[in-house]
Amino acid sequence: MTTPCPCGTGEAYDACCGPLLANVAQASTPEQLMRSRYTAFVTGDADHLFRTWHPRTRPDDVRPDPGTLWTGLRVVAAEGDTVEFVASWEGGAMHEVSRFERRAGRWAYVDGEVDGVSR
Repeated sequence: MTTPCPCGTGEAYDACCGPLLANVAQASTPEQLMRSRYTAFVTGDADHLFRTWHPRTRPDDVRPDPGTLWTGLRVVAAEGDTVEFVASWEGGAMHEVSRFERRAGRWAYVDGEVDGVSR
């Protein structure tokens, strides 16, 4: 039995975000990177978050909160170097427009504008 990827593509984890989190593949688009970063939050993979966060904007501590139970991801739009999405967790949701930048041939998360957080 294959495990579905938490990012919501409907693909198996091993064929979707798994290779990116294992650092054996690179995201080919900002949307693919954003989906892998959501999966890293779901699985608690701080290493992936650290590797994919632009060093200019990365905080010192990128560890996800282990008490957050993520429940879904919906991509609203993906155009150029931005991805708009809604990430849900048990009890709330966050709407963000994230910016990405190519750095040394790889996509990196730069920052995001959060429209609101509901709990």
